[in-house]
Amino acid sequence: MRDDFQLTPELMLRAYMTGIFPMSESRDAPDLFWVDPERRGVMPLDGLHVSRSLARTVRRGGYDIRINSAFEAVVSACADRAETWINDDLFELYAHLHNVGYAHSIEVWDDAGLRGGIFGLSIGGAFFGESMFSARTGGSKIAMVYLVDRLRRAGFTLFDTQFITDHLASLGGIEISRSAYRSQLAEALDVEAAFTRPIGPASPQDVLQRITQTS
Repeated sequence: MRDDFQLTPELMLRAYMTGIFPMSESRDAPDLFWVDPERRGVMPLDGLHVSRSLARTVRRGGYDIRINSAFEAVVSACADRAETWINDDLFELYAHLHNVGYAHSIEVWDDAGLRGGIFGLSIGGAFFGESMFSARTGGSKIAMVYLVDRLRRAGFTLFDTQFITDHLASLGGIEISRSAYRSQLAEALDVEAAFTRPIGPASPQDVLQRITQTS
C-alpha cells in the first residue's frame, strides 16, 4: 500500500467482502499489501478431520473453552514467532474490529493459562480465520475442533483459512479456485449468522459426535 494510504477498519471489512485481505511482510514492516490468492484455503465445515489421537485429547478434557475473553492475547501469541505477517497496524485494526463485534477469538485454557487459540473475522455467514497458536501440545487443534462446532451450530457456511498449510491440511483443509471461493463467499455473506450466538454448553463427547469425519 502507498505510504500515504490509510487502511481503516471499514475499508478492511469491505475488502474481505470482495475476497481480498491485507498482510505485512513482517512484524516490523511499515507497509501492508493486498492479497488475492489464485488458490484459496478453506476448511469445509462438514469435513473436519479428527484423528484418533486428537479425539482422545479432546475427550480427556482438563481444559476450558472461552470465547473473546483474551482476544488481544491470542493475536499477540499468533504474532510471537520468528516470521509473522501481523505488524502493529494490523494488530490495531484487529483490536478495533474486535471491539465493534467483527473479530473474535476462541481460546483453550487450562490450569497453566492460555493453552492455544484461533482468531478471525466474521461477516454474515463467513468466518475468515486469520491465525492460530499453541502454547502447549494440541492447543490449536482443540481450538479448531470447538471452532468448527461453533461455526456449524451458529449458522456459518464458509470457513476461509486464506492459505493451506500442512497443519490445516491434516485437519481437512482444502484449496479451491478463486472463482469457486468468490461464489461461496457471495452466498455466505447473505447468511445471517452470529459468532457469539448462545449455543449452550457442550461436553467433549457431544462436540466429537457432531464432527462426523473421524479416523
